[in-house]
Amino acid sequence: MDVDSFGGGGDGLPRLDAYPVAADAPAPAVLVLPGGGYHTHAAHEAEPVAEWLNGLGIAAFVLRYRMAPHRFPAPLEDALAALRHIRQNAPQWTVDPARVGVLGFSAGGHLAGLLATEPGTPPALAVLCYPVTMLYGPTRHEGSAGNLLGADATDERRRALSTPHRVDDHTPPTFVWHTADDPVVPVRGSLLLAGALDAHGVPFELHVYPHGRHGLGLTGDWLAACATFLRTNGFGPAGLTSPG
Repeated sequence: MDVDSFGGGGDGLPRLDAYPVAADAPAPAVLVLPGGGYHTHAAHEAEPVAEWLNGLGIAAFVLRYRMAPHRFPAPLEDALAALRHIRQNAPQWTVDPARVGVLGFSAGGHLAGLLATEPGTPPALAVLCYPVTMLYGPTRHEGSAGNLLGADATDERRRALSTPHRVDDHTPPTFVWHTADDPVVPVRGSLLLAGALDAHGVPFELHVYPHGRHGLGLTGDWLAACATFLRTNGFGPAGLTSPG
């Protein structure tokens, strides 16, 4: 593992850990954003995910983004900086700068959704795992909303940062999965996001599994489905010789 830091290091500041693959040609890469309600980073949604991606011939970069007491836009600034950093330094890791995607879990899935819908040069694709999508209304995740925006955030502010309202024609292909009985983050938020993707003609997959606790990580049928989605969208290995 290579460890690459930006933001000065230290508690509460962003850190980027790189997991390259040994390849004969530039490989695709995925920026991994672990969940944790914008107040912690779930360890099982970080390095193990990078290692799984490596096994698919994909370079991985795990970002520890800023979280509470830092507020928006700090986490998005960190994700944008990480995406730029990977693209600008792609030759260092034999990465194809045109094939850098994002994958996030729960609150990290919300951040991945923000990154994928931010104007500019979005990631090439997005994978959102039991994502927080709504910060207002009956399907909101209040913990993530409070940690990201503060308790006094207006409904207008919360709505503007709810990912279904940010989707447009430039949103990249997106893979979303959730469980129907998720007791922490309502599945309806993923359904609303899928509706927005459909309305804008964005290629997407939505997988809703009947049962499963929140925070499953690398458990379940989504792994095979996601691997197929990645290959279908050009994230298969190119000249892979061995995992990094």
